Amino acid sequence: MAMWNPWRGCRKYSEGCKFCYIHKGDSKRGVNTNNVVKTNNFNAPIEQNKQGQYKIKSGQTVYLCFSTDFLIEDADQWRNDCWSMMRERPDLHFIFLTKRIERFMHCIPDDWNGGYDNVTVGCTIENQDRADFRLSIFSKLPIIHKNIICQPLIEPINIKKNLNDVELVVVGGESDYNARPLNYDWVLSIREQCIDKNVRFEFRQCGTHFIKDNKNYTLKVRELCSQAKKANINC
Repeated sequence: MAMWNPWRGCRKYSEGCKFCYIHKGDSKRGVNTNNVVKTNNFNAPIEQNKQGQYKIKSGQTVYLCFSTDFLIEDADQWRNDCWSMMRERPDLHFIFLTKRIERFMHCIPDDWNGGYDNVTVGCTIENQDRADFRLSIFSKLPIIHKNIICQPLIEPINIKKNLNDVELVVVGGESDYNARPLNYDWVLSIREQCIDKNVRFEFRQCGTHFIKDNKNYTLKVRELCSQAKKANINC
């Protein structure tokens, strides 16, 4: 596994961004997250050591722009160079998530055609409104590998009609002292939708405020993923 952040900075875009941990962390350091800037890590996939070998070894999954949005408008001038690096490294598999899926066709390279086989695109949704809007677009896009990321999930949603050609659905809660609660029933509902459509499902993390069996729990950040794993409902 490798991380690749060719730029940093992002702007809050919808309700799911309300308690964004990137903005919160930057605020503590006095950094303006709204400034999108190119990083020193820009060429990471093609950087080589003194022996002429790629520093990112073959076969790895590369998580792209997990602290920003790969389709953010401010990065339009740099994105084609990123696509070129992904073409150069077909031995790596790149994954990026986006809340800006409506920009996808504007942002793809000329040779995209039906998609790159070494790229997975994750469409992020948080409520029914964004699910209806984004997934109606996502379902029609020429992408080989599609994931849906319901994180942070802030209300019950029905996405069953949008699960065709989706490989994985991930569900997770919100992490913040003031986080909106995650109800376990919402998680189980999405799981059943995935089972009905034969789509892989992963419960990735609980929310700081978690409701199960009508009981309210407050969890520590370090417990969110481990508690979700203990539920043992991935399928």
